[in-house]
This record gives sequence, C-alpha cells and structure tokens, in this order.
Amino acid sequence: MDNVTIFIAVTAAAVLLQAIILLALYLAFRQSAARLEALTSEVRSKVLPTAELVQSMLVDLRPKVETIVTNASESTTVVRRQVERLDATISDMVDRARLQVIRADELLGRTLDHVESATDLVHKTVVSPVRQASGLIQGLAAGLEFFFSGKRRSRQASPVAQDEMFI
Repeated sequence: MDNVTIFIAVTAAAVLLQAIILLALYLAFRQSAARLEALTSEVRSKVLPTAELVQSMLVDLRPKVETIVTNASESTTVVRRQVERLDATISDMVDRARLQVIRADELLGRTLDHVESATDLVHKTVVSPVRQASGLIQGLAAGLEFFFSGKRRSRQASPVAQDEMFI
C-alpha cells in the first residue's frame, strides 16, 4: 500500500466523519427548531389573547380616563375660584369689622369726654353753688342761733360741715 492510498483512505474517513457530524447537527437543529416552533405557537396562543385583551381594555378605558382627568382639572379650577372669592369675602368682613371697632372706640371716647365735660359743668354750676349756699345758710343759722339763744355756744362744729365747705 502506498502512501497515497493511505492518505486517500484517511481523507475519505475524515470526510465521512464530517458528513456524519453535519447530519447530526442538522437533525439536532431541526429538532430544536421544531421545539422552538411549538414554544412560539404556545406563547402566541396564551400571550397574544391577553395582550389583545389589555389593548382593548386600554382603548375602552382611555376616554373614561380622559374624562376623569378633565373633570378633576375643571373641579380644581372651580374650587380655586371659590376659595379666592371666600378669601376676598373674609378679608372684606375683617376690614369692615376693624372699621366698626375703630368707630365704636371713637364713639365711646367722645361719649366719655362728653360725660366728663357734663360732670365738670354740673360740678361748677350746681355742686359748688349748693355748697356755697349751704355754707352761707349754716353760717346764718349759727349766727341766728347765737343771737336768739343769748349764750355762747361751744366751738364744736361738726367736722363734716367744715370739710364740705372746703371741698
């Protein structure tokens, strides 16, 4: 046997071994592809209806969510306006109350001033002349008593009468 025949035999065996390996790879790939195809069809049958259901729910819910958001926005606008009006009303009420308190204070002050003036006027026009007249009458009474009684009276004048004359 010559070297060339041995070389050809070894080469043929190597090519045959490669063909067998390629056939085994093809069969393994084909089996994997079949499993992948089955898995893909199973995923499609289970996931796609769920995804379609979710998509249809989103399509159905979108207008409702938009309506809710619009209503919430309008409600907050209305509430904000009402709060602003309430704030303005309360501020107006507080200002008016403050003005009324100031007016009442001024009125009370003027009234007290008038009462004090009236008291001074009564004191000057009524009390002082009455005291003076009272003193004069007491003096006359003492003089007449002294004159008619003929005796000297002891000097025991009531302290209240003397105090009233000086007031």
